[in-house]
Amino acid sequence: MMETIYPKLRKQLDQYSVGFPEAKSGVDLKILKKLYTEPEAELFLDLSMQLEDPVSVAGRTNRDAAETAEMLETMAKKGLVFRKKKQGTAYYAAIPFVIGSFEFQLNRMDKSFAQMVESYFNEVYLHNLGEFLPPLRTIPVNHSIDATQKVAPYSDARAIIQSKDKIAIANCICRTQNNLLEKGCGKPLEVCFVFGSHAEYYLDNKMARQIDHDEALAILDKCEEAGLVHQPANMINPGGMCNCCGDCCGVLRALNKLPRPAEQVANIYWASVDPERCTGCELCMERCQMQAIQLNGDQIATVNTDRCIGCGLCVTSCPAEALSMVVKPEEKQMMPPESGMDLMIKTAEKRGTSLIPLSMTEK
Repeated sequence: MMETIYPKLRKQLDQYSVGFPEAKSGVDLKILKKLYTEPEAELFLDLSMQLEDPVSVAGRTNRDAAETAEMLETMAKKGLVFRKKKQGTAYYAAIPFVIGSFEFQLNRMDKSFAQMVESYFNEVYLHNLGEFLPPLRTIPVNHSIDATQKVAPYSDARAIIQSKDKIAIANCICRTQNNLLEKGCGKPLEVCFVFGSHAEYYLDNKMARQIDHDEALAILDKCEEAGLVHQPANMINPGGMCNCCGDCCGVLRALNKLPRPAEQVANIYWASVDPERCTGCELCMERCQMQAIQLNGDQIATVNTDRCIGCGLCVTSCPAEALSMVVKPEEKQMMPPESGMDLMIKTAEKRGTSLIPLSMTEK
């Protein structure tokens, strides 16, 4: 069974989000064998991305209800499926590898798994992750936006946090992985916000701690000071917000490999330089995660708008106040999808895949 179930599982995961493409080295299957038992892989293949209670799953797939409930809860604790509780009943759904089961491995990440994932990212993900709708989007740090500018709530990190009823903070999975590989960047670790039902999932799985709005805003300020990029989930009402660096973050690393990463990022801003104020100190170049800023022949900073993803870190670091965030021309602006499911549908359309489980289409 093992020789067939894991390739089927890989094929199914490749349908979701940015996919899980085959690796010629076989490290993709090694990852799946480490995460899933064979029975868990079989059950995952029968799940959809729509939340279902165990009784419904069991009835639909001719399984014992009690055994199905036990296995689904075990898989949820292992970060292999999503769990949402409503009025005392747990509902479960299939999830992608990114963003999904990889991020949910905070409690299971060890050096061997970290190395497997790094090998897989280098062989596969970093070469195609940036070509599709990214699972994260970039928004500017608040202090980079002029107070007179009207900012949409979904592009305002502080507004996103203040709009949430339940907030939890977790360690960054990417920095956790790189620390195990002794390639850590030294940036703050506890910087990933999760909201609402996603916060409940993290808290139930003991992957995060609950915080209030004041602490969340203080952490946000520390992230800005550390030069981290605010990256909420790529939707108007995000269930989480990462604070990322170009050294560790898989999304930023993949975008960096593209000649025009700005085309892939749902943002309405880019940086602009006032040449009369610029002193050529290069602090903005050090803060930029996308190598979007260079000095011209006159030693004045210039912004490559094909590479600028609009994070605003250059603006807050400029002692001469020569940089500012400006709204892109309308034809260059990208609006984020409405919801997580909308993002999944749009990504599947762009990749030519389907969110319908393969087991259902084959029957």
